Amino acid sequence: MKFLHVADLHIGKKVNEFSMAEDQRHILRQIIEMVRVHRPDGLLIAGDVYDKNIPGVDGVMMLDQFLTELYRDGCPVYMVSGNHDSGERLAFGRELMRRNQIYISGGVSGCLERIRLEDAFGPLNLYLMPFIRPSQARHLDPEIATYHQAVKAVLDHEKIDPSQRNVLVAHQFVVNGGEVPERSDSEQLSLGTLDQVDASLFDGFDYVALGHLHGPQKVGRETVRYAGSPLKYSFSECRHRKSAVLVAMEEKGQTEIHLLPFTPLHDMREIRGPIGELLREENYSRADVTDYIRATLTDEGEIYDAMGRLRTVYPNLMKLDFDNSRTLFTEGIRTAAEEVAVKTPQELFREFYESQNHVSMSAEQEGLLEEILREMEGDGL
Repeated sequence: MKFLHVADLHIGKKVNEFSMAEDQRHILRQIIEMVRVHRPDGLLIAGDVYDKNIPGVDGVMMLDQFLTELYRDGCPVYMVSGNHDSGERLAFGRELMRRNQIYISGGVSGCLERIRLEDAFGPLNLYLMPFIRPSQARHLDPEIATYHQAVKAVLDHEKIDPSQRNVLVAHQFVVNGGEVPERSDSEQLSLGTLDQVDASLFDGFDYVALGHLHGPQKVGRETVRYAGSPLKYSFSECRHRKSAVLVAMEEKGQTEIHLLPFTPLHDMREIRGPIGELLREENYSRADVTDYIRATLTDEGEIYDAMGRLRTVYPNLMKLDFDNSRTLFTEGIRTAAEEVAVKTPQELFREFYESQNHVSMSAEQEGLLEEILREMEGDGL
């Protein structure tokens, strides 16, 4: 049995105010072509289908056309909602869709949705687990406080049979013990360790199709994988090699992984140097100038209309930065100000005293300083 695993489509997303709609249509066509070439038994979409929980009309129509094309090709779809999605909106019409082999799980109210499949090697259980917050699992245990506890409670409730082949489609921040996966700037910020789910919870599954992180990568074992986003959505992803995952499963314990690379309509990359060098024709390729660009200029002098001049060559210039002696000085001031903002009055006075006298404060002086500061606080200063 074969599955094609993708995630984090983020339909409707803008990057630095650039609409990614055409880029996304281009990628969705590639997914359809992969389906036609490899004929998987299902397409697994592991959450963050939309970029916002209230998607725009164009985004809804794009997904509608995509799912319709997959239905016409006879490819079942198994999709869960992510933290960017509204589960209720994504799963609208789910019963009608289910009759046409498009399975959408938008929330966990009771049991996980399980689809029982079968091939020459016997039964295979495919579970759909949308993004779960602790509050959504407290009907199972009111003491649940973390995402790990929430996912554990849901999976324990399912009583997964490890003797059978099991596949899970999920959208969570999954880590491997103390090893945290590679993150990207385009992902939502983590809540410390509160939202981490340890991969050990998935030991009963032969393959775990993950969404949430944008870099394609395994978590511990090869068969617990983030597909990653199919497009680069921040400049921190410039070095990513985006791909879909083709999963081939035979008998229990026999799973093969193949990465199928995506070819973007516009790549995303960074360039750096003096503006004259970046505009010199021999220093750029005509095939690459339509990429999404972040340019860092190193010129020391003032540059008139740098953005406009660069866009005569790089029309999709998204971001412009400067790196010279002036910006280093400004950054130094900003860093010093940030350090001051987080220090206590005692620490600031102690540093000032040591810089003026080249000796540390005595215990008696420290005590006197504490007394003065308490008096000032009492006076409301």
